[in-house]
Amino acid sequence: MANIRNIDLNLLRAFDTLMDERNVSRAAERLSVTQPAVSGMLTRLRNSLNDPLFTRSQHGINPTPRALELADPVKKILSEIGSTMAFSIAATDYALKAVVTPLIYALQEEAPDIQISIQPINDVQLFALMERGQLDLAITTPDAAHKELRAKTLFEESYICIMADGHPMAGKKLTVGNFCSMKHGIVSFSGNAFHGVTDTVLDSLGRHRHVSISVPNFLSLIEVLKNCELCAVVPRKLIIGIDGLATAELPFDIPGFSKIMAWHERTHYSPAHI
Repeated sequence: MANIRNIDLNLLRAFDTLMDERNVSRAAERLSVTQPAVSGMLTRLRNSLNDPLFTRSQHGINPTPRALELADPVKKILSEIGSTMAFSIAATDYALKAVVTPLIYALQEEAPDIQISIQPINDVQLFALMERGQLDLAITTPDAAHKELRAKTLFEESYICIMADGHPMAGKKLTVGNFCSMKHGIVSFSGNAFHGVTDTVLDSLGRHRHVSISVPNFLSLIEVLKNCELCAVVPRKLIIGIDGLATAELPFDIPGFSKIMAWHERTHYSPAHI
């Protein structure tokens, strides 16, 4: 262990990444260096530890018994050095407001030296990004998470109607009739849809509302609502701590959703990720 702790930190990072990826090309991509640079670091590691550490295989590289023996101690060392740790999290604007922002505040107190990178969520590429080590955690929904990912439910969410404080319906009880008579804003990630889960429920009731605008994210919608006579149906946690809005309970039931955090098996036993 003493010899490991005396090895250059960048070499330990390279070793840890090679153990995760079992592929020099992917390790180089994850470390943001060239393949020759990774090969050079591996040569230095071999000389320092007097072991080949990895042997070539048809699909990449395989660790030697000595490498397998060192894997956990190296991860522990890296996890102890908070200033070297960087994590990437994928989230929608809703998840950024409801989950990631409070997390960042907490980390400033608990682990102020680690780095956090927030990425837009891409359901199609989610598993591949985690498999390649380009993404550590995703805040998503169960139906969007790949079945091979590990996951934990964070909370159950429900919907509420919001409008500006000065809206004519602010402070009044909503009925299906006056709800449908108002002009509405909606979030559509594709940017061109005027029909959502609320409209599906209204269809089942034989009712219809007028959707005036469609925007690509919730935070943009909230800014629009503050300055016009529109209302919108949004997740409750989204509006915590936001001024200038009035809320009203919906006069019908809309199915809520679960929010989960998902991660890959490759990081499941990493002390830093835990």
